[in-house]
Amino acid sequence: MASLKDMRVRIASTKATQKITKAMQMVAASKLRRAQTAAEAARPYAERMDAVITNIAAAAAGSGSAPALLKGTGSDKVHLLLVCTGERGLSGAFNSSIVRLARERALALMNQGKEVKFFCVGRKGYEQLRRQFERQIVGNLELRSVKVLGFKNAEDIAKKIVAMFDAGEFDVCTLFYSRFKSVIAQVPTAQQIIPLELTEAPDSAASTAVYDYEPAEDEILSSLLPRNLAVQIFRALLENNASFYGAQMSAMDNATRNAGDMIRKQTLIYNRTRQAMITKELIEIISGAEAI
Repeated sequence: MASLKDMRVRIASTKATQKITKAMQMVAASKLRRAQTAAEAARPYAERMDAVITNIAAAAAGSGSAPALLKGTGSDKVHLLLVCTGERGLSGAFNSSIVRLARERALALMNQGKEVKFFCVGRKGYEQLRRQFERQIVGNLELRSVKVLGFKNAEDIAKKIVAMFDAGEFDVCTLFYSRFKSVIAQVPTAQQIIPLELTEAPDSAASTAVYDYEPAEDEILSSLLPRNLAVQIFRALLENNASFYGAQMSAMDNATRNAGDMIRKQTLIYNRTRQAMITKELIEIISGAEAI
């Protein structure tokens, strides 16, 4: 049985941990507001970009000169999984849920006889995936030193992916990230970005309008598709950032509550043990006095 001194040290240690988790919760809450605002602001632009490309691609349908980023290579033998996770932990199942979705997709593709490669953005995803797929990881990028995510970060990633595609290193690229829904809900998402999956245009009078494009549709797409790739990656990074702080805030709140429960239980055990020792000493004193 632990001594009273050991119990006091344990209680003090738990209180110190509770202060840390409470501080981390407050920091995450302060950063969450900015990250959520940035993620929500990026959504309309990314969605509008999808709509514009869908309209232009529909006008260019049937053209044999359509860019490869749109029509693909004509094969789907080699898949690149672009997995975006966080740089830090202490965020509950945030990183694990993204990696789990990517791992399930990879195993399903491998069972179909496909070749799978990984490009990891974020330290935590790389650390988890390399345990099982170390030889299949062809790229790893850490953004730990980046204080504020900018479009340049996503553009650099997009250039690397496009260079790999142009070199014939893969046929299909799928982006994995966590879409921010609320503080307690983040949705792991898989989005195919090469070849681009076009969204269906809404059934309205505006969608049936005929447009003349200058320059030609193929030329516009050749310039627009790489930028759209960077936009979608930037959106994923912002969604991930907001999801990370939401998950961390929730996890640290739970940790703070659990620490409070542990302190109450440890204090109760300490008081009971101390009372039992006092009672035992009194009994010994009384018994000694009666023996005299």
